[in-house]
Amino acid sequence: MAKAAVRDKLTPEGKKFLAALQSIGDLQVRIGFQAGEAEHDGVDLCDIAMFNELGTAHIPSRPFMRDTVDNHQDEILDYIVKWSKKCLEGRMETHEMMMNIGMLVKGLMQEEIVRGNFVPNAEATIRQKGSDKPLIDSGLMRASVNYQITTKGNGEELK
Repeated sequence: MAKAAVRDKLTPEGKKFLAALQSIGDLQVRIGFQAGEAEHDGVDLCDIAMFNELGTAHIPSRPFMRDTVDNHQDEILDYIVKWSKKCLEGRMETHEMMMNIGMLVKGLMQEEIVRGNFVPNAEATIRQKGSDKPLIDSGLMRASVNYQITTKGNGEELK
């Protein structure tokens, strides 16, 4: 005689846990520069950040974005785990968790711009701006680091 399949039912807590897990999986936070948000001398700051991050024929690579993640990956991961647990326990909303991650990494990236160990500016640049410190001139790049929370696969920012 065949046995009937046993089906477990989710408790209300289990349903909340699964909903929180789904919510975490649906969102992403993008940290960096958003195209069209700021310009310096007629050039989009997003492009200037990319030129500095990757380098060009005339600008050496000054990887402040990669260095932020590389130099702080353990700290970032610890916070993600801590805040994810709070979400899964129902003590924090997913959007709040993503905001916290965005603010953390934004601050770390701004510090990296100021304190990073980069190739100094060229002599012509030093004469023009009066400093050998790369990435720092008017402070616009540092001030323009930001984050967006979006649905995965969708470039539109959530409000």
